[in-house]
Amino acid sequence: MNNFIVQLLFMKTSSFLILLFLLGSAISTSAQKTIHTYSPNKKIQLHIEQSVDGAITYSINYKEQAVILPSTFNFKLNKPNLLLNKFTITAIDSSRVNESWKPVWGELATIQNNYQELALTLTDKNNTGIVLKLIYRVFDGGAAFRYEFPTQQNLKHFIIGDELSQFNLAGNHKTFWIPGDFDTNEYRYTTTKLTEVDVAKAQQEEDAILTAIPLAVSRVQTPLMMKTDKGLYINIHEAALVNYPAMHLLIDKEKLSLTTQLVPDAVGNKAYLIAPAKTPWRTIIVSDQATEILASKMILNLNEPSAITNTSFIKPQKFVGVWWEMFNGKSAWDSTSGKHGATTANVKKYIDFASKNGIDAVLVEGWNRGWEDWSGQWKENVFDFITPYGDYDMNELSRYAKAKKVKIIMHHETSGSVTNYERYMDTAYRYMINHGMNSVKSGYVGKIIPRGEYHDGQWMVNHYNRVAEKMGAYKIMLDAHEPVRPTGLSRTYPNWMASEAARGNEFNGFSRGNLPEHETILPFTRIMGGPMDYTPGIFRMKLDRYDRNKKNKVHTTLTKQLALYVTLYSPIQMAADMPENYEAHMDAFQFIKDVAVDWDDTKILEAEPGDYITTARKAKGKQDWFIGSITDENARIATLSMNFLTAGKKYEATIYRDAINAHYDSNPEAYLIEKQTVDINTVLSIAVAPGGGFAIRLKQL
Repeated sequence: MNNFIVQLLFMKTSSFLILLFLLGSAISTSAQKTIHTYSPNKKIQLHIEQSVDGAITYSINYKEQAVILPSTFNFKLNKPNLLLNKFTITAIDSSRVNESWKPVWGELATIQNNYQELALTLTDKNNTGIVLKLIYRVFDGGAAFRYEFPTQQNLKHFIIGDELSQFNLAGNHKTFWIPGDFDTNEYRYTTTKLTEVDVAKAQQEEDAILTAIPLAVSRVQTPLMMKTDKGLYINIHEAALVNYPAMHLLIDKEKLSLTTQLVPDAVGNKAYLIAPAKTPWRTIIVSDQATEILASKMILNLNEPSAITNTSFIKPQKFVGVWWEMFNGKSAWDSTSGKHGATTANVKKYIDFASKNGIDAVLVEGWNRGWEDWSGQWKENVFDFITPYGDYDMNELSRYAKAKKVKIIMHHETSGSVTNYERYMDTAYRYMINHGMNSVKSGYVGKIIPRGEYHDGQWMVNHYNRVAEKMGAYKIMLDAHEPVRPTGLSRTYPNWMASEAARGNEFNGFSRGNLPEHETILPFTRIMGGPMDYTPGIFRMKLDRYDRNKKNKVHTTLTKQLALYVTLYSPIQMAADMPENYEAHMDAFQFIKDVAVDWDDTKILEAEPGDYITTARKAKGKQDWFIGSITDENARIATLSMNFLTAGKKYEATIYRDAINAHYDSNPEAYLIEKQTVDINTVLSIAVAPGGGFAIRLKQL
């Protein structure tokens, strides 16, 4: 009887599950117990085992290939002071969900949510009486699990010292990673074998603007993208990050194992929970097709439906702004520099350009007092968010923008002083509404105040979510910069349009820049959790126009910048360059004017992380399609089938592509624009330059 295994194979009723499990326990209390469940399409198998001492492990297979080997978990509690790692299973529930829902905006008009759920109720074997729930959901494209602390009989408050969830891997996978820095995710991606991850080396090769604090040698951030030697693609991240710190991963190179490391607070605790409480979902997305990784909507599905009932104020949009000129020496943020960019006259020029070209809004940075006194480090009361510089007439610009049917986007740089921002939020949002504004770009540059808190800790996670919630109540849209990386909360707060939360296009303006492969990695990493405000659309690659000593440049071709509007998804897209640079290439700027920001359908036509991506999207409520294709430093030929088009219909294809002699380094602004008629039977072959790309508008005839 000691080897009796209870096989619970995809049972349909929780009562039958419990009956079988309890029967096995009654026959042999020392028996190992095994539970199996499968994804709806049966490609993914989840196996849960309980050893004789009460430890619980899970493992995941994809088409019979091992994805996650048996992996365990435990909670180190600081209050009460104990380790939760051995349990008695007191209940098992199973359920099936297959539903669809319509996002307020997104890549698809309708999203399917189809999974098998297994819920285990666990009681601590140490006779503390603590009850924990372990919830698994298995989708066709991956699996996820979370922990729940239900209402306890004798305990209400928990202080988490560590959550040690394991992901034991089946091989030494190719890994796309950035260092596990608790305060920033603005690193270049490094591609190595898992055992070759070297955070210290990556830090040494980075720009000095990033933290100089040495990090754990093998701690990396999520989303973590991997590819196995057998051709499986594996992505590990989290979903629904609420009232909990972000998850980083510690690598055990000998065991090929990943273990969660939560971001601590100022006194070293990880999380403060009041039962009932839930952790975020730990997500494993897997496929033998890279395109299916990018098409996954599992992380969105694991988030709660919209908390905003009236979403009519939420509008995807394109914008220009007083921003890029600060990076190339034309102007500055503060008014004392002699080159202030946010002047009434200059902003009117941007409003005029936006109005003339059908651009929805204008972002203005450097409009408010405080930039002249900002060091970005430990200074609390820098900005009040309602006091403009003397050369910025808020009332006149509000009137002028309204007359031109253009919105002004507010900029709130907190300088890391979050307590100061929280004091001002209601006042600042009312100020916006009084001046006709309904969008904010926020910023969190610098060390966080209160001191000792991190950008990715529980305190700040709660702040970011509180801001989204409060802005929703004021009918304001949010674009957050320098926050924790997204985890699908744009479903719950659809006014949270995008975040930066990674190394954006701006790094080309003040550092060695982004490597050509960077944009081919971002969709497999950062953007798995939600839209990114990458700020594409730079047309002048060398940034020496206003400062001849400036050697910075953008490491793409011009038509790759156009393609980014399709490959890097966001419902808000900035045309990031200055009007004068667009006016020199208005034929190419036409694509930015035409491209949609909200979609009914998305097709990932081809993809390989670190190498290339080609994406097609159908505009919301229209028959037009847009295609973007990008590559790394290598030239390639992209072969595209138009089999996603409507049968029997013809389309005019306007193709913006690299010229024959284009090159991201030596000749980045060389491009061609061609037109031809295509239909569902057409196959296009397009040459892509090193560091290049192409963009296509398909207009139904």
